Amino acid sequence: MSRIGNKSVEIPQGVKVEQSGGVVKITGKLGTMEMVCDPGLRVSVDDGARQVQVANCQPSDRHSREMHGTTRALIANMVTGVSEGFRRGIEIYGTGYSVKEENGKVVLTVGFAHVVELPIPQGVTVEINVAATRGNEVPAKFSVLGMNKCDVMQFAANIRRVKPPEPYKGKGIRYADEQIRRKAGKALASGGA
Repeated sequence: MSRIGNKSVEIPQGVKVEQSGGVVKITGKLGTMEMVCDPGLRVSVDDGARQVQVANCQPSDRHSREMHGTTRALIANMVTGVSEGFRRGIEIYGTGYSVKEENGKVVLTVGFAHVVELPIPQGVTVEINVAATRGNEVPAKFSVLGMNKCDVMQFAANIRRVKPPEPYKGKGIRYADEQIRRKAGKALASGGA
């Protein structure tokens, strides 16, 4: 039995959950999302208690056991997405590095001979707080926002992959809450030969 799958999903005020056949449709202030559930699972919506429960109808089937907790987690993410949305903060460290949004693309200047342009996926927005770095201490800051957690986190990972932080000076693109393990540089040998 899945401990995560057996937990019920609380439905906040302003969110409507509908279940018909194998499709779960969730509507909130930010929009509507829907998902087709695995046929070995049963999703029940309790409007009185404002909860969604996922039950495994075939506990002997390995695939149904695997999908039990996954389906519950996806439904919980959809409920959070349509009510609050998801945000992933990103920081860019390095002298002369910058970020801007242009024609539906994120344009990164991160020390290459060319700028890097990444198209923004549908349903995802980019909010720029600090467009350019100031020295090595003040980073450029921006956030990736959206209703679908998978899209937000995947686009943030694609941005970070352009120039991951290096361990000596910490230059590069990192998540806002990420800690970089720093290495000491080479020490100069004392004395002459």
